[in-house]
Amino acid sequence: MRKEKIKLTKPGFLNIHLTSTISMSLVLFLVGLVFLLLFVARDMSTFVKENINLSIILDDQIGKQDEQRIEKYLTASPFAKTVEYISKADALKDHISSLGENPQEFLGYNPLKASIEVKLHEAYANNDSVSKIQSKLKSFSNINRIVYQKDVVSLVNENVKKVSLILLGLAVVLLFVSIALINNTIRITLYSNRFLINTMKLVGATPWFIRKPYLVSSIINGLIAAALSIVLLMGVVYFVQFEFGISGVLIHSISFIIVAFIVILSGALLSAISSYFAVGKYLKMHSNDMFFI
Repeated sequence: MRKEKIKLTKPGFLNIHLTSTISMSLVLFLVGLVFLLLFVARDMSTFVKENINLSIILDDQIGKQDEQRIEKYLTASPFAKTVEYISKADALKDHISSLGENPQEFLGYNPLKASIEVKLHEAYANNDSVSKIQSKLKSFSNINRIVYQKDVVSLVNENVKKVSLILLGLAVVLLFVSIALINNTIRITLYSNRFLINTMKLVGATPWFIRKPYLVSSIINGLIAAALSIVLLMGVVYFVQFEFGISGVLIHSISFIIVAFIVILSGALLSAISSYFAVGKYLKMHSNDMFFI
């Protein structure tokens, strides 16, 4: 009869652990997804900023020495990520390939000017920094004008700031929700063991001795749930990259590793804390009170 009871109880116990693990994995998946979107927004902002050109248009009468002096200054500067010189001939080729017409044929001369194309580091890709860079470049002679897409940079900065604040707020809300759900899930899992915990307390077991196996079990369940959520996140990233043609430029592997670490840490830490307090609740209760909860 006793063996039969054990056989009936064990599947129920396993079902509770399986359900709690799946529940935790789904919660951690949502938390990880929000943090991943937050990193994607940041990486997308960096990608856009570092691919907006600062075009330094040169006068036709500029000499080779002046060109090299400007290039040398830009290459050594902390704000320039890449520096590329485009001659008048190269500018004409680019114009023909992009627009399909050759202005030299009906004008009789090449109207385009040589330029130095500069891509800025993210920290300098804002209107204030560009204004300072422009004022420094004015000290060089034979610079016709400096072209920079100020409106695009302002729009990117404003939109990324708004999206980041929304996602950060959502991440904080989800973090509190995940704490509550994981805490309730672990409390429900430990509810069936409340009499065992009380019995161990009555026979003189120390609080740490009672807590230890439950802490270890909860941490293992949290790590399993985190692993499942990471697999789901990898599936989402794979689907987005290959179904929508988004390259790894916008979803960096380093960002995914950081998100995976956050998910693993959240799973293990939240499970351990919830288990610690859940067991502590039953340790403080009297034997008679166990029947009324």
